[in-house]
Amino acid sequence: MRISELWLDRQFEFSERHGISVPCLDKDWDDLDHEQQSAILSRWEMIRGGIPDHIMRFEAKIRIKQQQLFEEDDFVRSCTINGEIADLASRINDLNIWFRTQQELDDESKMHIG
Repeated sequence: MRISELWLDRQFEFSERHGISVPCLDKDWDDLDHEQQSAILSRWEMIRGGIPDHIMRFEAKIRIKQQQLFEEDDFVRSCTINGEIADLASRINDLNIWFRTQQELDDESKMHIG
């Protein structure tokens, strides 16, 4: 069975907040056949490989905001900048979680803890 690109594209949704496509499966992982799982994992690994670059861009924006905050005298504006820094830091945290997210192809390769 050949996996169509259209089907594969529908398994991901672009996140404006994070700047990447994230998995958005139309059914449970365990209900997908091996070929579908493999295609999704292959696409995810390509996306996942770019996450560190996105994190570095957000970190660069944070450094700029921190410099603005250091130079800002207006309290209200300082609060706004601080909120923007917190939002960027939250995005970095989310991307780190996505970067660590992995899925296995089959039950035999899953690790059971506990």
